[in-house]
Amino acid sequence: MTLNQLQAFVLVARLGSLTAAARALGVSEPAVAAALASLRRQLGDPLVERGPSGMALSPAGRRLVGLASQMVALGVEAEAAVRQANGAPERLRITSTGAIAESSAPALLDAFTSRSAAIEVSLVVVQGVEMPALLAERLCDVALGPRLSGDGDLESIPLLRYRLAMVAGPTHRLAARSSLGPKDLAAETWLVDPDANDPTCAPGQVLQRLGVPETRIRVFPSQAAAWLAAEEGQGVALAALHLVTTELTRGSLRLLEVTGFPVELLWYATMLRPDRRSPAASALRHFLSTPAATHAMHAPSGGTPPGRFRPPVHVTIWS
Repeated sequence: MTLNQLQAFVLVARLGSLTAAARALGVSEPAVAAALASLRRQLGDPLVERGPSGMALSPAGRRLVGLASQMVALGVEAEAAVRQANGAPERLRITSTGAIAESSAPALLDAFTSRSAAIEVSLVVVQGVEMPALLAERLCDVALGPRLSGDGDLESIPLLRYRLAMVAGPTHRLAARSSLGPKDLAAETWLVDPDANDPTCAPGQVLQRLGVPETRIRVFPSQAAAWLAAEEGQGVALAALHLVTTELTRGSLRLLEVTGFPVELLWYATMLRPDRRSPAASALRHFLSTPAATHAMHAPSGGTPPGRFRPPVHVTIWS
């Protein structure tokens, strides 16, 4: 029985699917399936099975999940203790939605680590629905994205206030129109980044409210790619206004005059309550309240250093 196997089991139990557990752990889905299969063989019980309404725990699985959660947390504490004894930097594991990882997070983390050299930061992109489980199981320290709730165990603080707007290229048929409503937009081709598939993120919620069918949605690997397609007249995109100021100024994108938009929204930073969070998470919590953090998030860098960013899924031999 290994910590990796227990992590896989706990996250499948908490998130309800192998896919979500793999994305949250940053490994491939077959790797999670193999880890879970090994644990099942060793314990002689299915532990978790697929039922009509999703994954369900067996009676033994229900008894194991609490113990496994404690063991995973102890494993995290043990690793931190060994790193401290060896004088290694403290780890700060951050999860983020794709939009924040692409825009504000790189500059924010650069500014933070420039003041906290004894902290090693990693960033993994996950969906907002997966963040509470990762925080609760101590598999991440801070989550950047939507506001989260966790029965008093989690603290969400405002990270960045922004205005979400709809944009299109100057040649798009809606670019010159005013007072657009839902009926004008539902039939358009929508150009989005992967956050649109996350029900906790604003883009997905907007498309759902508009009743946009899946056939009218084109998902791009990043916001920048979606905006470039919008510049070329391929459809309509959603954008935080402070991130497309240059494009709007030079006229390669036009702000659509849509009733109710731009809408003011917030990104949040969520972490465990003070008595449970790591010192590194507390240090970041303090930094987020400083003018330097606000300035960094409004002047994002062009990307995340390769050593800091891990994509959500790797093909990995993991057991």
